[in-house]
Amino acid sequence: MVYLLATRIFACLVLLCRSSAAKNAEILVLRHEVAVLRRQVDASKPTWPDRALIAALSRLLPRILRGHRIVSPRTLLAWHQHLVKQKWTQPRSPGRPPVSDELHNLIIRLGVENPRWGARRVHGELHRLGHKVSASTVRRILRQAGLGPAPRHQPARGEWAVFLKAQASGLLATDFFHVDTITVQRLYALFVMEVRTRTVHILGVTAHPSAAWATQQARQLLWHLGDRAADFTHLIRDRDTKFTAAFDAVFASENITVTKIPPRSPNCNPHAERFVRSVREECTDRLLIYDRGHAHKILHEYVTHFNRHRPHQGRDQLAPLDDPNVIAFPAARIERRQAVASLINEYHRAS
Repeated sequence: MVYLLATRIFACLVLLCRSSAAKNAEILVLRHEVAVLRRQVDASKPTWPDRALIAALSRLLPRILRGHRIVSPRTLLAWHQHLVKQKWTQPRSPGRPPVSDELHNLIIRLGVENPRWGARRVHGELHRLGHKVSASTVRRILRQAGLGPAPRHQPARGEWAVFLKAQASGLLATDFFHVDTITVQRLYALFVMEVRTRTVHILGVTAHPSAAWATQQARQLLWHLGDRAADFTHLIRDRDTKFTAAFDAVFASENITVTKIPPRSPNCNPHAERFVRSVREECTDRLLIYDRGHAHKILHEYVTHFNRHRPHQGRDQLAPLDDPNVIAFPAARIERRQAVASLINEYHRAS
């Protein structure tokens, strides 16, 4: 910019020594050259020093001649506004604090080591480890790392959803799900979930479920619950023929009302159906089951992980057996432990 100004000043001094006729002739020649160049060049690309000089000298020209330059008056105004914006820039208002490199790397680590986990699942694991970060931040970091979004889950709607929320504190949910072994033998597992805490009990695994077998498993559940059975008021089940009047009578003896969902309406028992999806995606669909004993062992290992470690959105990212009054603090080092036949990673603060 200084060099450009110096050359133009010396050029003006030279012009003072020339006659008016020579100046007028040079102006006519320059105008003609500019006209020729305009026919050859679609759009000129002056540098910022060129723009500053043209904008400054254009003010000295008569108004009628300003429209014949290589740039229009509107372009000159745009250049000036750009310079003003650069001079009067305001500092940006502070937003959320930046995510530390350690936490950023931990989020990506959880996403890479657990390809079946979505953003909400990773967010729950971070919450268990004592890190305070929003779910949207976790989702953004995972998306930037090329990791997929969280799986969608459509909650139940209507009056039944209102009933589930109102009775959640004393609600039990039960259902069957099947497991196929490597010999193509189908096994059936019966479970019960405590809806308020999401605690799951695997009642039994058998290849030949019957009404008498289901009734016996119900008796063993109530014996296992002991005095806690009085805390429950309703049991939700479907209309499977293995759930007979004898099965309902076992719970009625403890003043637990059995509520049957409508036919072909699994969305009316959403908590049990969600557990079936979880146990399939995270456990049984990823293993070769040898026999009933193997299935019984694997399912109990998964339920232990489900109850003691796996975070749940319905419990503010706490595991079913976690105490909500215990505050977790971030640790300097995070250790990984593999559970359920090394299928699932559990993370703990290093001692």
